[in-house]
Amino acid sequence: MSNISASAFSDTKAHYELLDGLRGVAALMVIWYHVFEGFAFAGNSAIETLNHGYLAVDFFFILSGFVIGYAYDDRWGKSLTMKDFFKRRLIRLHPMVVLGAVLGAITFCIQGSVQWDGTHVAISMVMLSLLCTIFFIPAMPGAGYEVRGNGEMFPLNGPCWSLFFEYIGNILYALFIRRLSNKALAVMVVLLGVALTSFAIFDVSTYGNIGVGWTLDGVNFLGGSLRMLFPFSLGMLLSRNFKPVKVKGAFWICTLILIALFSVPYLEGAEPVCTNGVYEAFCIVVAFPILVWLGASGSTTDKRSTQICKFLGDISYPIYVIHYPLMYLFYAWLIKNQLYTLGETWQVALCVYALCIVLAYLSLKFYDEPLRKYLAKRFLSKKR
Repeated sequence: MSNISASAFSDTKAHYELLDGLRGVAALMVIWYHVFEGFAFAGNSAIETLNHGYLAVDFFFILSGFVIGYAYDDRWGKSLTMKDFFKRRLIRLHPMVVLGAVLGAITFCIQGSVQWDGTHVAISMVMLSLLCTIFFIPAMPGAGYEVRGNGEMFPLNGPCWSLFFEYIGNILYALFIRRLSNKALAVMVVLLGVALTSFAIFDVSTYGNIGVGWTLDGVNFLGGSLRMLFPFSLGMLLSRNFKPVKVKGAFWICTLILIALFSVPYLEGAEPVCTNGVYEAFCIVVAFPILVWLGASGSTTDKRSTQICKFLGDISYPIYVIHYPLMYLFYAWLIKNQLYTLGETWQVALCVYALCIVLAYLSLKFYDEPLRKYLAKRFLSKKR
């Protein structure tokens, strides 16, 4: 376990430093996944590299459940009220949501305020979309404020869909899940696991993968709910029953496994079940829980690896929230110049990747941490 940043709440428990580091690894992999998604989007083709990078979201959810269970389960009725819990979660998550929305509006205007098909969007709709994103009001496909025209819940910053479900998970935790006994929580996890596995292996979405939840179209809300509820609840169950095991080099082992899992090519085959869905279910139900357990069991043994884990953990949330507005600009550049491969664009892709990391770090140090520190001092109860 490790110490935490000065902007954190005064009574925050020490972090699982390896889990922070693994969250950062997954966030960095998401950026690469979205780079290759850009080539597929520009060329109207399938994603051919880091095919399973979208599963990082499911990994984030299980980490979130584990960490929230660890941080708050033993505080209810003692030093924590429901009001304080919601304030703490808002202070932790929402400043970056606002910044991501503003960056999304700016990049959309830089693109000329046009949808992907070239249709011009009125500035009033851009402002309405900005307001809806800030207050987490999802856009219906085809609505005027769904400004990019491809059905995203949050068209100014697409990845906000997973934060929308994260908020739902936090609300359900405070109102309901935290009250469950271990046995009741285990039953809930099993039922949700069966539902999620069935959704994946029977390809309910017809996408050929479980990359759902980003739109309100079709079964996406159902799929997104399952993608959040199962790993989130499983993470909580793991935190309640966690007993560390001895493992050396846990961070590097888990990092290599994560990268390998995300890099597996799309698995063809839809009969009698979706082969790719079987693989996705394996990752979410089996592999990710094992990685979280190993990561929570390990600890860094030298100053350098400790610094790496801390840095990755610090930038993991900011980089996830603010990188996609830059990706929109990258996608627009690819489409305009009809560029469809990394070989043609690797210099620009590396610059975009580096810029995402730099912008995330600057946002953390000069915006997120100072603002969270101020808000915690201003709005949280001083009674402990």
